[in-house]
Amino acid sequence: MDPKRPWECADMSQVRTEIDRIDAALVDLIAERFGYVDRAWQLKMSSREGAVVPWRIQQVIDRVKAQAAEKGLPPEMVEMVGAQWRNMIGWFVQFEEEKLRQVQNDTQKSGVDGA
Repeated sequence: MDPKRPWECADMSQVRTEIDRIDAALVDLIAERFGYVDRAWQLKMSSREGAVVPWRIQQVIDRVKAQAAEKGLPPEMVEMVGAQWRNMIGWFVQFEEEKLRQVQNDTQKSGVDGA
């Protein structure tokens, strides 16, 4: 079944079906984004770049808020989208930091055990 545009929905059942479809797509996209974050910490490990890159975080937030505004979302929603993105990025940064810390601890243990 092809997706319906909002104005094509004749009843609440159709609206809910489309919202559920969009929610599933959002989860898929967040899972895909997580895959890139999982790869990022591995690349940061070899480049000695830390998990927190403030200029990049701000760049992403600014870009997402601009995209939300361009789509015609109300200003309050644009701010909420930015805040939610910041929360998501915060979780991803914690994930990267933990992975980097695990590798560092494993490396230190290997160095001590191998001596």
